[in-house]
Amino acid sequence: MDRLTTLVGETRMQLLGLVRGAARSIGELARALGISENAVRAHVAAAERDGLVRQAGIQRSTGGKPARLYELTPVAEELFPKAYALVFAELVRTLRDEEGDDAAVERLRRVGRRLGARAGDGAEDAAARVAAAAALLESIGGSVEVLEEPDGWAIRADGCPLSGVVAEDPDVCALAESLVAEVTGRRVVEACRKGGRPRCEFHVTGDGPAPRSGT
Repeated sequence: MDRLTTLVGETRMQLLGLVRGAARSIGELARALGISENAVRAHVAAAERDGLVRQAGIQRSTGGKPARLYELTPVAEELFPKAYALVFAELVRTLRDEEGDDAAVERLRRVGRRLGARAGDGAEDAAARVAAAAALLESIGGSVEVLEEPDGWAIRADGCPLSGVVAEDPDVCALAESLVAEVTGRRVVEACRKGGRPRCEFHVTGDGPAPRSGT
């Protein structure tokens, strides 16, 4: 059983799969799932409350009352298993094979710099830029906190947005390190945990030159 099924339950997972394919009415869902319409309404109401489904118009019929249609939300779509980690890991391996280890790591750093190039725009001081870097890490999948240190800040994530790849290839952390350096304009020391459950950690000094932007 996958994580999404564990999270929402088997019946609701089947319901989400049905509305993922096409917008459906309560009646259509009840027939497909083999349960009562009242039971489907309860599942749909809970899924709608959690932001997993939304109304998608009205189904017109030749007789009877028009029925509301429901569809999967973009948020729910992202919960379904994806092959991002598999594709990314293969991309990194291809870079290593074709260009060598050093060139592959430098390309990862360039990607990080490009991701962070505009994230700190408008930040008035170093602390605001650190906060912007943390927010960008969080937006790509981390759960991030910022801690003040005597000589700067620590950015720590409970988990890693690139965990599916980092456990196999720790050099991928160079991407996130360069992202943080680009946003903050400060020297960054990467101290990530790269074991079975990778976690991000970056120490940002209070001074130091801004890194060059990649293209």
